[in-house]
Amino acid sequence: MRRRRIYRISLILALILSILTLCIYSAWYVKTQVPDVIRISYGDEQTLNLGLKEVSVQAVERTSVIPGGVPIGVYLETRGVYVVGTSEVAAADGLMREPALQIVQAGDYILAVNGKSVEDKDELIACIQANKTETMILKLNRSGEELQVRVNAVQTDTGDYKLGIWVKDDIQGIGTLTYMTQDGSFGALGHGITDSDTGELLDAAGGSLYDTTILDIVKGVRGTPGELSGSITYSDRHVRGAIFQNTQAGIFGEADGILAGRLGSETVEVAFKQELETGSAVLRSAVSGELKDYEIEITEIRLNESDVNKGRVFRVTDQELLGLTGGVIQGMSGSPILQNGRLIGAVTHVFVNEPTKGYAIFAETMVSASE
Repeated sequence: MRRRRIYRISLILALILSILTLCIYSAWYVKTQVPDVIRISYGDEQTLNLGLKEVSVQAVERTSVIPGGVPIGVYLETRGVYVVGTSEVAAADGLMREPALQIVQAGDYILAVNGKSVEDKDELIACIQANKTETMILKLNRSGEELQVRVNAVQTDTGDYKLGIWVKDDIQGIGTLTYMTQDGSFGALGHGITDSDTGELLDAAGGSLYDTTILDIVKGVRGTPGELSGSITYSDRHVRGAIFQNTQAGIFGEADGILAGRLGSETVEVAFKQELETGSAVLRSAVSGELKDYEIEITEIRLNESDVNKGRVFRVTDQELLGLTGGVIQGMSGSPILQNGRLIGAVTHVFVNEPTKGYAIFAETMVSASE
């Protein structure tokens, strides 16, 4: 009798646990796999209540673009001088001091010194040397808000004056153009340009696209990401576009006719998230020197992933591309991905320990970010 009672209680507990597990999984699935917003072509805007989650349905005109795939040189101008961090300074008296500690923070942008605007490290250093140890007022941009702080430089044994602030100038590198529109607007990279030390999205004052030449391909191997190695021609006659926005979903701006001519005239529709399928797709890239489509497999779709850069997981299956790059490498970010004749997204990141696999952003997300 006692055994039967224990057995019955065990069954009830197991049933309750199963129901709880099912409820938790259902809630997780709805939250992560059902998007907050579903866009469709035409029709009226309405709201659907799916029980556990309310989803907004928006009727929009479907966008058409020209797929990219060509490498581009990127030069991003920060708004002011970007602060990486602070450190101690060896003063002339032999003591260690940190004059900017808890006054200036990593991620700040120094906009002006004593009312004089500064655009780069050289201008900042010149202002500090001219001011010497007198109290100076720094105008900062911190998380979108402007503020002023007071700080005094430290004189070193060499006669220089330092604030103990690590700063960075403008950012440059190689990426891939994702798409262009008929009016010359472009989207590229598929992710924002961030500072390598702080991981923060850089506040852009503008920037340019330049001609670039790929000189070498370093193949990706397990544990070490590969990269496209090339040269960027920084001259006015090699400017191929202007950067207007640096967002989490990529960089956006306006390109010139020469860059447009490298892509051809083929236009494709931009797919909505819910139209994507696991299975076969193609990645378009000019890593070989020629714009080509390479076979990949979409292995996972995350319709409501919190990280916009990781909406999908894919695997490179094309033997030619694997022979060239080993899979996904740095510099391929922004390479367009197409499925069923539509642009469905762009490469964003590689799996460091599995270079044949990568993440991708939804094309719908990129296009929406530029609006």
